[in-house]
Amino acid sequence: MNRGILVTGASGGIGRAIAEAFAARGDRVAVHYGANRDGAEGTLRLLAGEGHVLAGGDLRDPAVAARVAEDAADALGGVDVLVNNAAVAPQGRNRHAPADVSYADWQQAWRDMIDVNLLAAANLTWCVARRLIDRGAPGAIVNVGSRGAFRGEPEFPAYGASKAALHAFGQSMAVALAPHGIAVASVAPGFVATARQAAKLTGEPGAAVRAQSPFGRVGTPEEVAAAVLYLASPEGAWSSGAVLDLNGASHLR
Repeated sequence: MNRGILVTGASGGIGRAIAEAFAARGDRVAVHYGANRDGAEGTLRLLAGEGHVLAGGDLRDPAVAARVAEDAADALGGVDVLVNNAAVAPQGRNRHAPADVSYADWQQAWRDMIDVNLLAAANLTWCVARRLIDRGAPGAIVNVGSRGAFRGEPEFPAYGASKAALHAFGQSMAVALAPHGIAVASVAPGFVATARQAAKLTGEPGAAVRAQSPFGRVGTPEEVAAAVLYLASPEGAWSSGAVLDLNGASHLR
């Protein structure tokens, strides 16, 4: 299709799979990374076609987010599709159930997750949308949310809240940007088998995770990428405002 695509958090996992899916369709991709440049370069090497670029920067800084959007647009000749995938994900080091952490750690967990998972996505959305509006060009924005926004994240409440807010933000933008020909939708994956989650999928813990779905397995990055590809396509524009569950019926709402 030869569009310009900016995928944030594309050093590996879901972001890498999304970048690969767009490149396979003939699009040019800006592969964003925060700190893992080696991973982003690995993604870049996997992409089919030509014209792909790296776009590095800590999106917690609004000025950096604006620069990333500008650099991607300059390198690609315009960003037609933004995928807000970058996130601070739940890990052992940022677990913050109220009974288990100090007030200082509680505040830090919220700040870290809100700054990246919500505010960075909001800032990038403004930067990309305004350029599309000024160009008079149609486009698409897809947010990568989470099942946790609906199911709850008792050990990572800031994560669940940030993803719920991201879904709501996307729906607001779907209404605001539709008159400009810009579609906005979100996906809400459940557990996905990325390299970062490999340890959780071994032994009894892994069996318990797989048993959450009646399919007896977890999702794959490629399945998430396929949904993002559709929502960002011209054929998917009528799904603007949707939040698509991708959890193998492990959580119904």
